[in-house]
Amino acid sequence: MQFDRVIVVDWSAANLPTSPTNRANAVWIGCHDSEGGIEWHHRTRAAAEAQLGTLIETARNDGLRLLIGFDFAMGYPAGFAARLTGSPTARAVWRWLAEAVSDGPDNRNNRFAVAARINATFSEGPGPFWSHPTGQSWPGLPFRRAGIDYAALGLTEYRAAESAVPRAKSPWMLFNPGSVGSQSLLGLPMIDRLGKNPEVSVWPFDRAIDARVMVAEVYPSLLAGPVAILANAHGLPADQAQVRLLSRALYNLSCHGRLAPLLDTPPEAQEEGWILGAGHAPLLEEALGWA
Repeated sequence: MQFDRVIVVDWSAANLPTSPTNRANAVWIGCHDSEGGIEWHHRTRAAAEAQLGTLIETARNDGLRLLIGFDFAMGYPAGFAARLTGSPTARAVWRWLAEAVSDGPDNRNNRFAVAARINATFSEGPGPFWSHPTGQSWPGLPFRRAGIDYAALGLTEYRAAESAVPRAKSPWMLFNPGSVGSQSLLGLPMIDRLGKNPEVSVWPFDRAIDARVMVAEVYPSLLAGPVAILANAHGLPADQAQVRLLSRALYNLSCHGRLAPLLDTPPEAQEEGWILGAGHAPLLEEALGWA
């Protein structure tokens, strides 16, 4: 399987537009193809999504195949989708969130209210979502993980994908360093919109991996060592270094016909999703040096 261009997106859950000089909390888009690499940053999610639409359309007009990776969870632990929507599919959750989440052009959003609303559907105890900014109060949304019994809720704290990636956080955690929960709540409505394009497949939920555009979940911290070296050497925001290196590694793997091992998934992935590259960090790092 080969792609002509690889795009990696470091998403953001910022509640306001980032300042023009604060690039650390912006949305970063990294792109790599035969001409090399480039990165862009956006102060809002709306601006980033608009550029992604342009990149997809440009690739379509040029007859190119795209791989687009997003750094948030595209599914939840088994059982959640059916409990929330009545359907055991990730797409049903995307659709539900697309209707429930309000995310304005200025980044103002209702993600904590949506999480509290979901938690209210679980009568067995607090959770599954937790964590919010200090000083805020969201009834039904615990501030701490303590006291949440995931077994009683009929869920697990982590997906199978997190167990395959060191230090990966649970998608239920919405706030504090390393959390991915808020990015997922605000990113999945976009995946719902992208997935309606007949030329887009969302891996591993769609089996049409030969589609013109394949969207996948990625975890840039798989390249934590090289990212730290690059960021420190050139004074780059870590997010910019992440999208630069991961887009390069995935593009090089594609060019050398070495992506196939990354596409192997366990059965749980069909409902929960999977991280492209999970268990293959050494191969990704090796690919950075390939011409």
